[in-house]
Amino acid sequence: MKQPVVTVAAMRESDAYTIAHLVPSKTLMYRAAMGVALAVEWKGRIGILAGSGNNGGDGYALACILADRGVPCELWRVSEKFSEDGQYYHDRAVEKGVPVSRFTPETALEDYDILVDCLLGTGFAGTPRDLFQKAIQAINASGAYVVSVDINSGLNGDTGLGELAVRSDLTVTIGFLKTGFFQGDSAAVIGALTVADIGIRLLEAAYFLEEGETLPFPLRSIPLEDVSGSDPILVEKETR
Repeated sequence: MKQPVVTVAAMRESDAYTIAHLVPSKTLMYRAAMGVALAVEWKGRIGILAGSGNNGGDGYALACILADRGVPCELWRVSEKFSEDGQYYHDRAVEKGVPVSRFTPETALEDYDILVDCLLGTGFAGTPRDLFQKAIQAINASGAYVVSVDINSGLNGDTGLGELAVRSDLTVTIGFLKTGFFQGDSAAVIGALTVADIGIRLLEAAYFLEEGETLPFPLRSIPLEDVSGSDPILVEKETR
C-alpha cells in the first residue's frame, strides 16, 4: 500500500481542515498520544520532556494515558508556555498525580530507561537554543531508549536538516510521513519509524512512498481504529 508523504505546510492545512470540519483538536491530540502509547513497550523509569506547543501537548496527553494504565512516568517542562490543548492535558496529568518538574541546565536524565521527546514539532526550523538545546543534549547523553513524537526535535520537517537533533531509537510520526524523513540528517538520527493514523483528512501529498521501497530505517503503521477505540468524551471543538 502506498503511503503519502507530506510537507509541513500541507500537514498544517490538513490538520486545520480536520479540526474545523471533522474531529475536535483535543481528540486529535489524545489520538496522537495513544499512537505513541501503543508503539512502545513501557517499562522501567519513564520521563517525558515537553515543549511549549502541541508537540508538548502530545506529551502531556501521553502522561494521562500512561497514568490511566497504571504506568508511572514523570514530566519535565522545558517551557513555561502551553498551547491551549497542551494546558488542558497538562492539568489533567497533574490531577492524575503525574509528577511535573521544570527542566534546568543542571537536570540529569541518565537514570531513565525511556525518554520521550516532545520538545519541538515539525514546524521548527533552525538550531535549538537555550533550554531546548540543553534538553536535546541531555537526552542524547542519557543512554535511555528514546522515543521522538512526530519528529526528532531539532530536525526540519521539510528538509530533514538539523545541526542539533534528538537521536531516537523510535520516532512515532503523527498522521503521515514527512518529506524531511527521507533526506538531510534523518537517517543518522532516526532508529525506526512508526506512522500513527489519527484521522486527519489529507488535502495534498508531496508524493507517495511505494510499497517495498528501500528505506534507511524500519517502518510500520498503527491504524486509526487502534488509536480511536478509546477516545474520551472531550469538551467542544476548539482550534488547535
